[in-house]
Amino acid sequence: MTRAISLQDVSKTYTKGVRVVDRLSLDIAPGEFLVLLGPSGCGKSTVLRMIAGLEDITEGSLLLDGEWANDLPPSGRDMAMVFQNFALYPSMTSGDNIGFPLRIENPGADPRDRVDATARMLGIEDLLDRYPSQLSGGERQRVAMGRAIARHPSAFLMDEPLSNLDAKLRNHLRAEISKLTRELGVTTVYVTHDQSEAMSLGDRVAVLRGGVLQQVGTPREVYGLPRNVFVAAFVGTPRINLLRGMVRAPLGGAMTISLGKQFLRLPEPLSLDHQLLRVQQGREVIVGLRSEAVRIAKHSSARPGEVPLTGLVDHVEYQGHEVLVHFNTGSHPAVVPDLEAPRPAARPARRRRRDGSVIDRLRERAVALRAGVGSGSGAGPVAVLDEPEAEAPAPAPGIPRIPGDLVVRTTPDIDLRHGMQVPLLVDLAHLFVFDQHGERICPAPARLPDLDE
Repeated sequence: MTRAISLQDVSKTYTKGVRVVDRLSLDIAPGEFLVLLGPSGCGKSTVLRMIAGLEDITEGSLLLDGEWANDLPPSGRDMAMVFQNFALYPSMTSGDNIGFPLRIENPGADPRDRVDATARMLGIEDLLDRYPSQLSGGERQRVAMGRAIARHPSAFLMDEPLSNLDAKLRNHLRAEISKLTRELGVTTVYVTHDQSEAMSLGDRVAVLRGGVLQQVGTPREVYGLPRNVFVAAFVGTPRINLLRGMVRAPLGGAMTISLGKQFLRLPEPLSLDHQLLRVQQGREVIVGLRSEAVRIAKHSSARPGEVPLTGLVDHVEYQGHEVLVHFNTGSHPAVVPDLEAPRPAARPARRRRRDGSVIDRLRERAVALRAGVGSGSGAGPVAVLDEPEAEAPAPAPGIPRIPGDLVVRTTPDIDLRHGMQVPLLVDLAHLFVFDQHGERICPAPARLPDLDE
C-alpha cells in the first residue's frame, strides 16, 4: 500500500524565532517520486523530518491519506527513512541490519526470507555476513536501502542518500534507486542539493529557498519555464547566463534590450510575450539565456527568431562530448544574491525620502512590498539589481577572475582560441526576461497580475 502526503501551510520555527520552513503547501500523490531541491540549509531535511514525525510542526497541517497526522508518532506513520550517513549498527552484520526493523515489528517471526529477498533485489547476497566496517560506501548505502525496503513501507523518505559517495558510484546508485522505487510503486520523497539528481530522478521537483517553496513541477517545466531567476539559476548545468539589460521601446522604432555594448533587437511583428515587455521601457531587467540558446554561426545564416551578437573568446572548457566556450560580449552579469546560501539576506532598510510627490512615495512603497512578497512569501526578493559601480574594482592578487559573461555549449570539433572574435546567434524563442526583483516577465506568467491587486 502506498500513501498520499499533503502539507498544508506548514511552518517550522526553532528557538529564538528562527523560521526554517515558511507556510509550505505541497501535495504528493500516491506512488509519486517527489524531489525537494535547494541549497544546503534551506529547510529540505526539516520538511522530510516533519513528514517522518522526527520534528514537530509549529504551524499548519500534515495529512496522510487525507487524515490529520501532526501528532501521529513515527512508528504509526509506516514510513522508512534512508539517511545521509547510512546509520547502520556497527555491531550487526548486514543481514542483521536489514532484518532489525522486522524483528522489532514482529518479534516472533523469522525475517530471513524477507532479508534474502531484499538482498537479491539489491544484489548484496554475498554481503549479508559482513559488518559495516568491512563494506565500501556504496555497499553500506545498499544495506541501508535494504533495511528500508524490507519493511514494505507506504513511503520512502530519503535524505541526500548519495552525497557521501564518489561521482561514478553516485550515478550508478541513482539509476538503481529510480528502478527500485518505480518497481515497488511506493511514494518517495527525496532530498538533495544536486540538481542533476533532481532532474533525473523526480516525477516532480519542488525548489526551496530560505524555507519557502519557489516552484514545483516536472523537471521539464522547472527547467524550461522557471518561475523566477533563482529557480532559473539553480536548475541547469552549466548555469544559465544572467545579464543586466535595459528595455528600449521607442514609439517609432524596433524594441531592443540593451546589454551594454551590444543589444538584442526583437523581431517584428512582436510576439505577445515581447509586446508585454513594453511596460518595462527604460527599466533595468535581467536577461536569461541558457547555453543552448546561443550558437556559433555567421550572422548571414540566422534562422527566423535569431538575432546577432559578437563575442570574444575568453576561455574554452573541453568536456569531451561537448565544449563550453566563455565569451566576453561587453555585458554586465547579473548576480543572484544568496544563490548558494541557505537563507536570503535581509535587505537594508530604505531611508525615507524628504522630497518627491505622494505618487513617488506610493510607488516606492509598492516596489518595496512587491520585493517582500515576490515569491508568495516573506522570504525577501529573489534578486535585486543595485546601481552599477562607476568603475569595477580589480580582483585582488591570487583571486581568479570569472571568465566571460556568456557561456555557450557547442560541439567538440570546433577550434577556438583565446581572443578570437566570433559571430553568435541568439534564439529569442529561448529568451528569459526577469524584472528587478527576479520575477519572470517573459515568457509571460500563466496568470497576469490584476491591476486592482
